[in-house]
Amino acid sequence: MATMDGGGAAGGRRAAESGAAAESGGRLDADAPVGRGASVAGFLPSTHGFAFTNDFPPGPVLRIGPAGRPQLAIGDASRGLCGGMTFAVRDLFEAGRPPPTTDQPPAPGSPLFRYLVRRLIESWDLPGGGLSYYRLMLTPPADRLLTVATRRGVGHRTAVEEWPRVRLDLEQGVLSPLGLVTERSANPLRLGYNHQVLAYGYRQVGTVVTLRIYDPNTPRPHADDVRLVFDGGRPATGVPIQHNVTITRPIRTFFRARYRPRIPPPA
Repeated sequence: MATMDGGGAAGGRRAAESGAAAESGGRLDADAPVGRGASVAGFLPSTHGFAFTNDFPPGPVLRIGPAGRPQLAIGDASRGLCGGMTFAVRDLFEAGRPPPTTDQPPAPGSPLFRYLVRRLIESWDLPGGGLSYYRLMLTPPADRLLTVATRRGVGHRTAVEEWPRVRLDLEQGVLSPLGLVTERSANPLRLGYNHQVLAYGYRQVGTVVTLRIYDPNTPRPHADDVRLVFDGGRPATGVPIQHNVTITRPIRTFFRARYRPRIPPPA
């Protein structure tokens, strides 16, 4: 269930308007009511996010092979399990269950660690999700006029394609997982430098949107203060994104990640 701010319109009508905006190209409406917004009722990162951050010691994410024999080690947990933590937080919230109280990351091989790894892999939504990251890593910031067509930049993707989908989630009271694209590179080995977060609210004034974010990298004392801000009024020329997500790279764009629910393991 969403809580709605400003405009006085009912949630169902707002959701319908959001869907209509997506169908008509999804451009941000400069005449939107001052203070228009929505948030997922009852959700706060300081309460429903994990008490530990996405800071795991070096070690394999996954081992493949028969027990008692040498196994193939895959991945490195120190690179992070952000997608797994993001999906797990939504799983727990929608199941009406609190997150674990521990402020220490789970040990490799523990039930919680295995659950986060499973959700990490599922958050990639292979092959489509991985291709989404890679295509956006190759996409220029602004539109480019080619001989017979226009190549859309990441500004168009942010404001016209992805934002209406995220807004619809939030206005329907649904947490919205986001893939954050931080790289401009043709090197697929840099896919791991991107990030995943969970949107739980927004506020729009004119064409400026502020998204409220659960970031697995941000410690609990500051968890409710994470924001992502952009002005989508001119998507053809690029849409710079300001943020205080706990990463060292700029955010080029975001997309709504495909989510499938899972029942969390027993506490």
